[in-house]
Amino acid sequence: MSLYDITLNTLDGKPQSLAAYKGRVVLAVNVASECGFTPQYAGLQKLYVEQKDRGLVLLGFPCNQFGGQEPGTAAQIGTFCQKNYGVTFPLFEKLEVKGAGKAPLYRFLTAKHGEPAWNFHKYLVGKDGQVLQAFSSKVAPDGPELKAAIEAALK
Repeated sequence: MSLYDITLNTLDGKPQSLAAYKGRVVLAVNVASECGFTPQYAGLQKLYVEQKDRGLVLLGFPCNQFGGQEPGTAAQIGTFCQKNYGVTFPLFEKLEVKGAGKAPLYRFLTAKHGEPAWNFHKYLVGKDGQVLQAFSSKVAPDGPELKAAIEAALK
């Protein structure tokens, strides 16, 4: 199995096969609008803009499992991200990233790299659709270890 075998609904409710990102490096992040790490949206957007032409795509997956910090509807989440952070990277419908109701995407992402402990946990997926590494919420989008891993994956 690879990332490319999964289809999810975008924030506007349309099915999106992750096979559309085949051959690209993907940074998958569980996001939330009311979290202490929410300002990372700005860094994620900056990273996306700087690296998208080199083959990096960021995918945001809203999740309400950590402290109820993503209570909004899809429309509210989209508006919040656009208005406050100018987010242009793809966002998907709210999903569960841990526990019994874990979405298939997160069953795949966490199989070898563990479940997120909080919002803004990052999974780096290589061009082959396999998870390379995971980074805790405390690792900022411009953190040296994340930037080095992305750089290596893009080569």
